[in-house]
This record gives sequence, C-alpha cells and structure tokens, in this order.
Amino acid sequence: MLLRLVPEFELRRDVLPWLAERGCAAALDTSENSSALYVVNVERNGKIIYTWKGNQRNTHIGLYDLQTKQNEHLYMFEKNLNIISCSINNERTLLAVSFCQYTEEERATQLLQSVSKYLTLLIEIHPINNVRVLKAVDSCVRVQFLYPVEGRNASRESRLLLVSEDKYIEQFDIHVVAEEEHKVVIQKSGQLPRAKVADDLVWAQWDMMEQRLFYIVPKESKSTLRCVQFYPEENFNSILESHLDIAVNDTQLKLVNFGYDYCQDQDVASKSLKNLQVFTSKAGGLCVCCSLVSDIPHEIIYSIYFLHKGYNKTFTVSLERAESHQLKEVAFMNLDYYVAAYLPGQFLHLLNIQHPDMLCYSLFLTGEDARIDTLQNCSIRCPWVSAALDCNAGSLYHVSISDSALLQLLHESKRDCERLAALHCALLYFQHTEDLEMQIIRWISENLSTCHSFDPIQEFIIASLYCRLCPETENLDKLLPYTSLHDWIGAVPGVRCATDIISLPVLEFQNSKGFWEKLNSNLESVKYAEPHLHYHSKVLRREWHSLSEEREERRTTAYLRNIFENAKKVLSHLDTWDSGARLVPLFEEEDYQQQLLMGLMVAQLKDHLMRHLQYVGKKKIDQIVLDYVANLLNLVHRIMKEVWRRYQLHSCIFCFDERGSAAEFAVFHIMSRILEAANGMCMPLPPGFHTLHLGLGVRCLPLHTLLHYIDSGILQLTETCVRKLLKDLDDTEQNEKLKFSIVMRLPEALGQKVRQYWNHPINANFIARKYVKLLLEKLGNRQCSRPVPERLSFPVEFLPLNYLTDMLAEIENQGVHPYEKQDHVNARFVEETALKHTMTLLGLKYS
Repeated sequence: MLLRLVPEFELRRDVLPWLAERGCAAALDTSENSSALYVVNVERNGKIIYTWKGNQRNTHIGLYDLQTKQNEHLYMFEKNLNIISCSINNERTLLAVSFCQYTEEERATQLLQSVSKYLTLLIEIHPINNVRVLKAVDSCVRVQFLYPVEGRNASRESRLLLVSEDKYIEQFDIHVVAEEEHKVVIQKSGQLPRAKVADDLVWAQWDMMEQRLFYIVPKESKSTLRCVQFYPEENFNSILESHLDIAVNDTQLKLVNFGYDYCQDQDVASKSLKNLQVFTSKAGGLCVCCSLVSDIPHEIIYSIYFLHKGYNKTFTVSLERAESHQLKEVAFMNLDYYVAAYLPGQFLHLLNIQHPDMLCYSLFLTGEDARIDTLQNCSIRCPWVSAALDCNAGSLYHVSISDSALLQLLHESKRDCERLAALHCALLYFQHTEDLEMQIIRWISENLSTCHSFDPIQEFIIASLYCRLCPETENLDKLLPYTSLHDWIGAVPGVRCATDIISLPVLEFQNSKGFWEKLNSNLESVKYAEPHLHYHSKVLRREWHSLSEEREERRTTAYLRNIFENAKKVLSHLDTWDSGARLVPLFEEEDYQQQLLMGLMVAQLKDHLMRHLQYVGKKKIDQIVLDYVANLLNLVHRIMKEVWRRYQLHSCIFCFDERGSAAEFAVFHIMSRILEAANGMCMPLPPGFHTLHLGLGVRCLPLHTLLHYIDSGILQLTETCVRKLLKDLDDTEQNEKLKFSIVMRLPEALGQKVRQYWNHPINANFIARKYVKLLLEKLGNRQCSRPVPERLSFPVEFLPLNYLTDMLAEIENQGVHPYEKQDHVNARFVEETALKHTMTLLGLKYS
C-alpha cells in the first residue's frame, strides 16, 4: 500500500475507555444508535471536539487533546439533542454550539410551529456560567472560532464565524473580562458586534491552519472562487478571486471543514455524488479538486484546477469492476507536494502539483497498490496537510507516502511512466536522505537498459539538484531545471486526460508574506512563460566546444583564467565536504576539459540567476552556483561509490597485465551510461572519470572494440592512463599492437607528453618524423640566414641525412624547438633514429 495511515485519534481507542470509566453505558452501546458518539469538530491547536449521549439521554460535549492525550468534559445539555456544530476558543473560556431542537416528526406531532428548529448558543465555560443565544432560526448554522497565531499570549477578545444555511457568513467580536476567582465572562450584555464576511455563497471551506475562508458564489454560467484571509491583529480581507467552470448546485449550501453533522452528512452523501475541496501547498500551489457526476455507468470523472499554473486537468477513469451500490465520489487528500485522488476499492491517483504539466510525474495505481484498508468510504475530510478525518469512523489519521512501498513500486513496475513518477516522488517528497538515495542508485544501476522513454541517470541528477537547492532560496524553483524531458508522448494506462487553459486568479494583497507571496510569484512565472525561465545547456555546450578547439597559446586569456578559477572554487568546495580517503579514484588529477566545463557552467548559471534573482545578492548567488555544480559532481561520485561498493572493486584497478572481471565490465557499462547522460546534459564529470573509464576499457574490451570506443568518443585518451599503459606493459606482439594503436590516436599536445615513456623503435621513429615535420613547419615562420627553398607539394623522403641534420641543427640554434620539454629530442636524436631505422630495413645490426 503506497499511502501509510497512522491513527492519531480514534473514538473507540481514545474516548470509549474514558467514557467507560465514567459509567456512560449509553455511549458504549452503538448498536441502538450509530450517532451516539461522533466527532463534531477539529480545532487548529489539535483539540478534537466530540459529543455523546448519556445514560439519561442527555447530550454531552467533550474534548480530546492530541498533545496531552487527555479527555475533558466541556458541557452537558439535559435533553437529547442533535449537535450540528461546535467550536471552542483558543483560551478555552467560550464554547459555541449549534444544534437541532427537534425533528420534523416532533414538530408535526407536538405543535412546535412557533419554536425555532435550530439554536446557536455561546456558553461561558471558565467556569460554566452564562449562556447567550446567538441565533434561533429554522435554518442550519455552523460555528467556528478564529485562532490567533501560535505562541501568542491569551487574548481578551475572541472572534467567531457563523455560517448560515441561508448562504451567508458573519463574524462576531466577543470581548471577555476576568472577574473574581479567575472567572471569565462576556463583557457586554447587549448585542455582540458583528460584520458580514460573505454573502450569496453556495459552497465554503475553512482552512483552520492558515485561518482562511474559501467560498464560491454563482455568477452567470460560471462560478467564482473567493478567499478571505483572517489576520490575528486585524480584521479580514478578501484576497483572491478566480473564475471556475464548475456548475455548483445552488439549492443547498455545501460546507467543508466546518465540523461534521452526522445525520445531515449521511443524508447528503446518499444524494450527492460531488465532492469539492481546495488545497494549498507551502510552495505556493493552489488547487481546486472536484469529483464530477458521470452519466456513463462504470465511469469516474474528476477535475483538478491548478490555479497556480493556469490550467485544469479533467481525468476520466473507466472502472474494470464496479458494484451498482458503490459510491462514485472521489475523495481527495492534501499531501503538500501531491494531491491524492482516491476511490476506495478502485484506484489511487497521486498528482504532482508542483509539476502537473506532464502526467508522467503523477502516479496512477490500481489493485493492491491502491488499497487503503483503513479508508473504505468516501466520507473523508482533510483538516490540514497530511491529515485525513474519517467522519464515519471518527478517526483522524496522519497520511504519508510509504518509502518502502514507493521503492518496491520502482523495482517492480514495468511501465516507464510509473518508474519516472516514483523516482520523482521519492526525491521530491522525501527530500535528501542518504539511505533512500543509495537504494535509488542501486535501482538505476540495475535498470539502465529497461527505461526506454527517459534516462534514469539524468532524471536522478537533475531532480536531486532541484530538490536539494530550491527549498533554500525563494523562486529558485522557477529557474533551475527539474527534468531532462521536454515532453511526454505516452499516456497513463487506464486514464484519459483533457487539459484546458483557465484564467489566472486575481490577487489583492499588500505586504503579505508566506503563501500569498509565493502564489503571486507562481502566477507571475506563468505570465512570463515559466518553461523559458529554466536554465538549459544549449549556450554552455556551444561555448564549451568553441573553447575546447582553441589552440593552446590562446588559453591564457583573462576570460579563461576566470573560468578555471571558477573550477578551482568548485573543487575546493567539494574538498570541504569529503576530506577523507575516497573509495573511488576520482578527483586525483587535473582534467582540462572537465575543469573548463565546470568553470563555464558556474559562469553561465551565475549570469542566468543574476538576471532573475537580483534581489538575492551576488554573494548568495555565488554560493548557490557553487553548491549546484559541486552537488552535481558529488552526485556522480556518489553513484560511482555505490556502484564500486556493490561490485567490490578495489580503489586501484590500473593493472593492465590481466583481463578485467565480470564485475569490472559491469562497472564499465555503468560508467559508459553516466558519460552518455553527462554528454546529453552537457554536465561536467569529476576529474579522473575519463582515466578510470579508459582503464576499465583497456582491461575489459577486446582491442578492436576498444579502438572503436576511442574513435567514436566514448573513451577519451588521458595522460595519466596512457602514460601508465606505455610504461607498465611489456613489448609483446599483442601489447605493441595495443600501444601503437593508442599512440597513433593521441592528440598532438598529449602525444608530445607521453610518447617518451615508450622506449621502442617504432615510437622513436614516429617521434623523429613528427619532430622533423614540426621543425620544418615552424621554419617557414622564422627568419633564417640560409635561404630556404619553397616547400614541395609532396614530402621529401630521401634527402641526404647529413644535409638534413645540419639544417635541423641550424634551426635549433635559432631557438626553434617544438619539443621544449623533451631535451633529448633534437637533431642528434633524429639522426640516430634514422640510422637505426635504415639498418633495420637492411637487416643489419646497429651498434
């Protein structure tokens, strides 16, 4: 089961034993009346209010504290009442209660026409004292106290929301005073001050944690969603308005998180097949989730309005099996980064609300993976993030994604869309945990060839960097890439999806921090085409190739010095993280190309962030960029370390006199895929990676395959590996063939450095020829006292040796020396090599 539910509160577990101690037998007998004991409200501070019937059929109200795990009796009515709504203020001095005084049958038989059906009371409970009637009407009323910010001192003022079935909401301001013996009473004896909050609404939802009221008013053919924000020290402000293409039934007011009226909700649940809830996330996400009515049997339709992205997705699911009596209302749960759409016994759909653009980032599960044993009905409310209240059972659960189930799904799934969604979910939801990261790397190493629609290494690195760095800096998530994919062609099996562009919400706020500021930032990103703000490597790749092809004498410019200084900062930054001995032999040599790419990435990423995050400051951006590139290299090193440990390789494998093992070949294959991923993203690799890769290639591949890999650019010749190969291998026929093939493929600059380590006539002849060619080419660019004949269009192979050596010596005397670091390569060396070669051709011995 992917979702893990841990019960934080259960009526049977946490309340019934306490009632049994008090001798409340009627509350324990649930067979006679299933509504004898039920939850009526959950407050912001974790206080759960419930009601039960006493032995004399009187009605009690109790409170359970999630922090202290203690029950408390609040109030008792000496008659049998149906409690509709109840709320207690933060100081626990006032209790607001709404209840039905009688049923319709009682009204008809007892001639109670003059008595109001519903009564709303405000009760002083510190201690129990005065009772004030707030409403006496024939329409149902819900009550909810506002709560101040946490940690605030006790206040002498409480504010109470009153929600009427007549489609209006008003706020009461209640002032209290402390009298003798700590008695708290309401200050004014007259009418309480009140203010209209909303009118003509058909749906409302209370966000208890953030003290927000969402409500919908019908407007022509569409509906308008509005939000009122309540402030601890001020009054309230209407802060959001958004037009939705939702046809809400305007005959009956639908309320969410305004307590739970057992009898009324049972009646509504049997008639209505629609569930609508609003969810917010700490990253500034705002979603409207709606279960729609379908005219087609065995078909479920639900919509998610991603208001922070400017579009709506409507999902249609055809059920494989469905009983006629089963409800078709989808329940929704807020998991912050994800919204869960759940139909008991059928499916579980986890929707990524940060990146809902491609369906492959959302998980759609059926069968055993979608089963939630503890939630078998649709009467689920989400009082806050990662919480689910089962209204029927009277249980409150903490909801989370199971990391073990997610990893199991990652290993067992055969579909790329599920694998990709599980990979992103693991990184995004669980953030940075080393154990989980290790298991993902293990899965990647085992499934490199089974993922056809995406590169798991690329997705792991990019998503990991995104999840590590974005939470630390505001708006960074809009500038860094979160995926290597540009689009997703495939569909999620079993689900049809239609996407519609919707108008963006209109915000009206001043100097508001937190959620509203983040939502506004998200909306601004949508206006400026967010995908184009993400950093990409096109310019980096072009600049890297351009600088890589420049001649060595041009590599000393101030621009390049700055680039390599950036690379040094990255590597020194890495050293502070991992100063101990490394298992994998990386970061042990200089790599011009990779350091060039490192420095360029730092420079270009810094320019990109400076354009959009100017308010952050240069010092902060410098640190972000260093962290990004250093984390990138560290992730590659982490992959290598886990692979190295898994296959039990030694830290030194550069022994070329024996063939590589099966484990080394497996590691070589993984390194080839890492290189492919890096080339695809134009990302740097740790210095020493190419040396290690080449060393494994020499040990594991046959010669023709090795040379093919070198010629195609998969293996890159490095000074460290080639020098060791030329020095350590003896000159058997097979080794000579290998060495000569390598030497012939060396770039000119690298060849000058390493050919001297192979003391062999073939190599000496090659060096001499190359030396003569370079010396004569340079002669054309220098002044010479001896007239130099024009170069012929064909090479002169048979000049008299003494004439040639004299000419070379004279050129050397003028200061022209292409092999300055190899003093032994000179005219004398050329003469000796030529004589040796001639004697060899003639079959004579040279002494």
